[in-house]
Amino acid sequence: MRRRLQAGAQDAGAALLMVVGIGLVLVLLVATAMTVSVSGYVKSLTDENWNAAMAAAYAGIEEYESRIADDSAYVRYGNAAAAFSAGSTLTLPTGSATNPAFGTGGAGSWGLVAGSTAKFRYEIDNTQYATTGLVRIRSTGRAGTLTRSVVANLKQKGFIDYLYFTDFEIRDPALSGVDVATCVKYSWAGRPAPSSALNCGEVAFGNSDEIDGPAHSNDTMRVCDAEFKSTVSTGFNPATGLRYKKESSGGSGCGGQIFDSGAPVYSPVVAMPATNSLMKREVRSDLATDVPNPGCLYTGPTTIELNASGTMTVRSPWTKKTNVSGDPAISGTTPAACGLPGTGTGQLGSTLGATIGVLDANLVYVQNVATVATDPNFWAASAQPSTFTATTCTTGNGLGFPMAGEFVDSIPTSFGCRNGDAFVQGVLKGAMTVASENFLYITEDIRYGNSSRDILGLVGQNAVWIWNPVSKSASGVYTNLLPNNRRIDAALLSVAHTVQVQNYNRAGDQGDLSLNGALAQKFRGTVGTVSPTSSTGYSKDYEYDDRFLYVAPPKFLSPVATTYGVGLLTEVKSAYLATGVVAP
Repeated sequence: MRRRLQAGAQDAGAALLMVVGIGLVLVLLVATAMTVSVSGYVKSLTDENWNAAMAAAYAGIEEYESRIADDSAYVRYGNAAAAFSAGSTLTLPTGSATNPAFGTGGAGSWGLVAGSTAKFRYEIDNTQYATTGLVRIRSTGRAGTLTRSVVANLKQKGFIDYLYFTDFEIRDPALSGVDVATCVKYSWAGRPAPSSALNCGEVAFGNSDEIDGPAHSNDTMRVCDAEFKSTVSTGFNPATGLRYKKESSGGSGCGGQIFDSGAPVYSPVVAMPATNSLMKREVRSDLATDVPNPGCLYTGPTTIELNASGTMTVRSPWTKKTNVSGDPAISGTTPAACGLPGTGTGQLGSTLGATIGVLDANLVYVQNVATVATDPNFWAASAQPSTFTATTCTTGNGLGFPMAGEFVDSIPTSFGCRNGDAFVQGVLKGAMTVASENFLYITEDIRYGNSSRDILGLVGQNAVWIWNPVSKSASGVYTNLLPNNRRIDAALLSVAHTVQVQNYNRAGDQGDLSLNGALAQKFRGTVGTVSPTSSTGYSKDYEYDDRFLYVAPPKFLSPVATTYGVGLLTEVKSAYLATGVVAP
């Protein structure tokens, strides 16, 4: 027994070693688990902050969008000291209007994301706003110790968001003679349907019409076998739920309408401004802050021939001053960039006009001859340019309109000698807008020299006419005086009236009217007629210029109320560290 006990003593302490070993293993397991848990927590927290910082950057863009939607003049505000804002004309809002999101640097403020501890600040680049309507914003979000930045292009939503836009789907009452009180209302608001007793001049899309771009009408469209290749939005009749009518202009039924992107959908009214007079501000030389680079003002009938070389030839005999000061104008200047007034060789009033550079990223405005004596472009009622004769204004406007042999209903109405009418044609190299106080005529084709670079806006306060001269024989037969088929590269807008082909119903089929751009008008303009036996005028071949989703022609007109849409959004390197200092 003693020997056995003595032999067992040799194993003394082995159990303790095993307990200690197992304990160490357990401690290591616990430590490893804690390490994994803590590192996972840190990673989770980092991921959360990473995502929250991006959400905060997006929130900054949305917050700024809401500000400029409420006040379009808000694009003037920002921090001129911010790196992203270099070259911009910006001031900081003060007092109760102070915006913490305009902070910069380590001591600068941040805007707070509602319901969160995340913050944002943004920088504004408005260098392109005056010319293209584009505002750029760099928004930086901060969550914890992480920051992320995004850059977005914001553009006003307007008429050029559509290839085709019409306020009322009836012919211009000034041309049709219908009763304004009865007819100038939307179909869904109670305009009488066409009948043998009354026709308000509703116009339908015909079976040869092809609209390759987004279309909108505040009214209820009439569609007779036409094809729409993109989205269509329209007003609708709350009583019937109709969003378009399968009817011809006369009210008879039609079939075969094609809506490639689905049936028309409802959209609220997009209100048009009453006039384009605000555009005239862009030719004033006394608004240095708002108009740092004035365009050109021309007076009376003015022809503009666009030259592929990047120049334009302007003839404007009534013009005395091409920039003005005051509203109403009380003084003026004659910058060389607009051409020199006068009748000498190479001047605006000469037979060949003045050849000058296209007003790239700028605007031309053609006004009526001034009748107020204090206006720098004033002409007395009995006075006229020295190159005119006593009978010039009784036979046309002194610039070759109407052309020899052209039939016109009324020369004073069509080609008024003192009207602010612009006559435009040619090949454009550059970016420009032409606006007129009266009519704007497209006299021949207008094409871009480079379809990815060049851009043109044409805005008439009254009608935009596709000039389509015809002659009339003794027996009453009308003959076209221009070749068939026309091409127009531009955004067209008639503020108070219509975009229409002259003499659309006075001669035979003239092929296609090809529009590459956008068309907006108050009243529906007619371009041709279709019947089982004969057709006159043009068929529509309209294609949207997709660039209008992102940019606009220089200083183009916007709707009465507008919102801003994001045309481009991309993440960039963080502009700031979490401490607020500029990131290296």
